[in-house]
Formats: sequence, C-alpha cells, structure tokens
Amino acid sequence: MRAVVVDAFGPFENAAIREVPDPAPGPADLLVEVHATAANYVDILLMGGRHQSKPDLPFIPGKGPAGTVRAVGPEAAGFAAGDRVVAMCEPGGGFAELICVPAAQCHRIPPAMPFEDAASMALVYDTAWFALRERGRYADGETVLVLGATGGVGLAAVQLAKALGATVLAGVASASKAGMARDAGADAIVDLARDDIHDSLREQVYDATGGRGADIVIDPLGDAIFDAAIRAVAWCGRLVVVGFAAGRIPTIRANYLLVRNIDVGGLQIGDYRKRRPDLTARCFEEIYALYEAGRIAALPTGTLPIEKFADALAGIRDRSARGRIVLKQDRAG
Repeated sequence: MRAVVVDAFGPFENAAIREVPDPAPGPADLLVEVHATAANYVDILLMGGRHQSKPDLPFIPGKGPAGTVRAVGPEAAGFAAGDRVVAMCEPGGGFAELICVPAAQCHRIPPAMPFEDAASMALVYDTAWFALRERGRYADGETVLVLGATGGVGLAAVQLAKALGATVLAGVASASKAGMARDAGADAIVDLARDDIHDSLREQVYDATGGRGADIVIDPLGDAIFDAAIRAVAWCGRLVVVGFAAGRIPTIRANYLLVRNIDVGGLQIGDYRKRRPDLTARCFEEIYALYEAGRIAALPTGTLPIEKFADALAGIRDRSARGRIVLKQDRAG
C-alpha cells in the first residue's frame, strides 16, 4: 500500500509517500480501507518529535481516518466487512491506504454521512465533547468561553456547546475569522488580539456575562491567553487545558484557585480512548445523533489528495487554513 512515512523527527516536509507492506489485523483488530483523513495540528507535533508521546520510527501519521472495514479479526465482535467506520488510531496511521485498528477504537458512522464529514469531525468533536462533558462537567444553560475558536477544536466546541444549550463566547485572534465563529453559533466574540490582554480579556467576558465570568473555559492555546483567561472564570467555574498552540506552557498560582473556588483540569484525549472506550463510544453516539438531527455539522472542509499532505499541514502551521483540510485517497467518492 501507499502511505506517508516519517523516517526521522523533523519538519513534516521531510516525510514522503512510498510503498510499504499491507498491515495484517490482529485477533481483535479491524482492517480498514481508508477513504479520508483530516490533517491536524497534532500531526505536526508528532512528526516533529514535539508531542508528549513519541512514536517509534518509522511511523505513519494521521489520526481519525474514515473508511470501510475490509477484514475483521476473530475476536473483533460487532463489526462486519463493509461497515463504514471512523478509526481512532494511536498514535497515527491514517495517512495510508489501509490501517489496522482495535475494534474497540472504531465507531460506525451514520449511513448518510460522507467520509469527508466523518474525517473532518474526528479528533476535534470528540475532543470538544470530552472537554465539555467530562472535564468541564457542563450543566444546562452555562456560559462557555472557547479560546482559539476558529481552530478545529475551537469551532467544534462552539457548535457543540451551542447545541447543548450553552451561551457561547468565542475567543478569536483574527478579526477576519470572527465570522466563522459566529456562523458556528457563537453568541459573542472575545478579541484575543486586543491590547493589554491580561485585563482586556476579562473585561470582554465580564461585559458579555454581566460581570459573572465564564462557567467553563476551553483552552487549546496556553501562553499569555491562559494567564488572562483564568481571571475570567466564574465562581466555581472550570478551565480545561487542551493544548499550548500559542507557545509557552503556563503555570498557575494555586491561591487563585482557592480564592475563586475554581478548577483547572487537563484533557489528553488519547488516554480516554485507551482507558475508557465505553465513554468514547457514548461520545460518538451523542455527536452522531446531533449530526443526524442537524444540530451540529462538519466544520468548513476543504479536500486535497493525500499527495498534498505537506500543503495541508502547512496551512495549519501558518494559520492560513479556514476550517478543516481532509486528505482523500483516490478511491474516495
């Protein structure tokens, strides 16, 4: 089969497409014929050796491919050849024509859902769901501040929070992309590029909430944005750390947690997939039910052939991509 292969950690441009042996499913695995896989920021980190986990070299990147089951291991109950699935593979493997994934990490997609939509929603919607439902303990009618709201996880979190009944504040660093957050359902925009962000972020959140603050903050950015956002959390609110796309890994003054009675927690979703496949299955059931009901949708998605993987990742790195980029195999229709 053809696959994108990383032989050494470094710039993603150094990876190459080449022929590699077809994978063979283990007893509890599904062999999935890949139709579409989204490009993600985490692919850049993994390929560069800058993720908290380093895959063994050589490896094939690509998380959350969508496709059809070609073969089923003898211990992989509940699936049959021809099933349409999304495969939540760790640490990757989706930038290939075929992939073997434990059946417990595969989830059927709705019959009418295009593979491109399934790939576009993978990784970002389940991350948003765990941030809101599990780590953020969302309750009906709460106010949610989503930082980095025009990124993949951000846009998914805006849509999902709105579908669950939240008042949604969208933190955006580029005014030109604010419309994307509003289209996703944001009730108000918080300008992350405003001067003196340490104070101005809280001022904007307080203006939007009558001085109360946000019940939940979802933060994929870190750096100075985290420092400012923790000051905008409501009494007994929760801040969920998803990543550090803005750069510096922040630190916390614990006395602030005590005085404000707030919680700060982290989300490493790969651990949930391994340790709580039952909860991950419930996550996808709710996401797909909301999709079929028309309450959430795949993010704005562009497609490229798998040969253009470096262009897709460059669009994410340079923040020129609007929405998601899905890489398609030739067989995808």
